[in-house]
Amino acid sequence: MGQSSGIGVLDKAVELLRATATAPIGLADLCAATGLPRATTHRLAVGLELHGLLSRDSQGRWRPGPLLAELASGAADPLIAAAGQVLPRLRDRTGESIQLYRVDGTARICVAVAEPTSGLRDTVPLGARLPMTAGSAAKVLVAFGDPATSRSLAAEASFTERTLAEVRRRGWAQSVAEREPGVASVSAPVRDGAGVVIAAVSVSGPVERIGRRPGARWAGDLVAASEAITARL
Repeated sequence: MGQSSGIGVLDKAVELLRATATAPIGLADLCAATGLPRATTHRLAVGLELHGLLSRDSQGRWRPGPLLAELASGAADPLIAAAGQVLPRLRDRTGESIQLYRVDGTARICVAVAEPTSGLRDTVPLGARLPMTAGSAAKVLVAFGDPATSRSLAAEASFTERTLAEVRRRGWAQSVAEREPGVASVSAPVRDGAGVVIAAVSVSGPVERIGRRPGARWAGDLVAASEAITARL
């Protein structure tokens, strides 16, 4: 084993992550590489998988998970750095959960979050991969994105082209219980220096707290936050 932090379960988890760094590895080889009992290895690996730190390929072999890539990219990613200065302030102003989403093919990935320290949350884990067919962030990313992607999602989307046109007109989108029952959200586009939409910033929370017209409450703050991130880019 490597250096010990004195926190046994943490050290074991790090050993598992190290063992998967070079190539996908089966459970038996993972046990051999770490020296951990099979039951312990499996329990820790499944827990790391749940949090996106490990994943499994088609053969059931363990490999680094998507959250590790997101964390690594954030270290040198101007978008993540800019969002890190803005999202906490938006969270403090709204008292709700804040997310930043980026397009990945026909899905969206949560690349930054700011969660309230107390109260009922709408927690979207960092690195979560969500559909582009429902939710306010999906509407923003589709409305300002590649037309081919919009056409490919049209059959499954919970919104119409008319809705997307309205999003483009007013510069923000809202949703109520579209992706998740009981959850409402508002999102606004984040642009790069050339004016191209590269992400969507969102505020989300329980419908009973945010209301059924969340845009009326938070759209102005969302647009201001998105413009602040854009300015920092």
